[in-house]
Order: sequence, then C-alpha cells, then structure tokens
Amino acid sequence: MPHHRHSYRDYLALEEASNVKHEYLGGDIQAMAGGTPEHAALQVAVSSLLHDRLRGGACRVFSSDLRVRVLATGLATYPDVTVVCGELERDPDSSITVVNPTLVVEVLSDGTEEYDRGEKREHYEKIPSLREYLLVSQRERRLELLRRRSDGSWEHRQASGPGESLRLDSVACLLDLDAVYRGVL
Repeated sequence: MPHHRHSYRDYLALEEASNVKHEYLGGDIQAMAGGTPEHAALQVAVSSLLHDRLRGGACRVFSSDLRVRVLATGLATYPDVTVVCGELERDPDSSITVVNPTLVVEVLSDGTEEYDRGEKREHYEKIPSLREYLLVSQRERRLELLRRRSDGSWEHRQASGPGESLRLDSVACLLDLDAVYRGVL
C-alpha cells in the first residue's frame, strides 16, 4: 500500500485540530505516545528545578507543550523540557513553534530511548542555538548530558551516584541527581 506524504502545512493544520501531539519529519506524521507515571514525574522534577534556578533571568523553561522545529532537517517535535535563552525565534511557517532552544531535555522510555539517543539527537545537534542535550533515565538514577564544545564537537557527562550533580553550562546552573529523582526512583 502506498504511503502518503504530508506537507509541513498539512501537519500544522492537523496539530491545530488535534487533541493529541504529533511529530513531523519528511512528510511523515507520527502520534506521540503518553508516558508512564515515572516519566511524567521526572519531566516535572527537571522542569521545576530548572524553573526555580532560572526564574528572573534571560532563560525561560517550557513544558512539552512547546513545539520545536529543526530547520536544517524539518523535524518538528515536542521535547519533554525546553529552555530558550534570550528572545524566542519562531518558525517562519508557525508562530507557535520555536527554532532556537538552548537546552533540550528528553526523559528516556523503553519505546523512545534508541530514537532519543540516536536519530533525534542527530536532529537536535543541527540546531545552531542548542548548547546542551540532557537525557534522563526512568529505569535507573542516571542523568546524561551532551554539551557542544566551542569546536562544534560534543562531549558527554553523566551523573548516576548519590550526591552527584551535573553542571549545565548553557543555563549556568547545577542539576542535582538526588533532587531530580527524589520520590520517583
């Protein structure tokens, strides 16, 4: 059976009329699945901790309701948490979609971990404004941070032990592993 390809405008019209979020890439529209209670709790924990630390500054924290588009590849998606520093830059085709995240956070799930670590990461790395990509495990207490170096390469940092934290240089704050996972795992 032939596969129908959708335009980005088709996708935007669907999103406007839908009560379910979808991801768009290269003509394909995929519904985004809901998460587990642990996924939801970790998403809120990271978002709340970042919000508390960044309040009143130049960076704003957004929930998974904010759509981000990678202009270089066309991916339109809803990261679990997005931080934008400075003015919002909006997608030329959609005023409610941003194209300049500074920090993107994804809570890993069994169904998305491979994608989040691989193909999706490759898309995110093509966003010029993106400085850091944080992966939060829901199976074990582990935070992984990919940070863009000044030469454009990416370095990997991890926190997984009691009392450990990760320094988020992009937003000048420390993210405490124990605080993220308190009451969750």
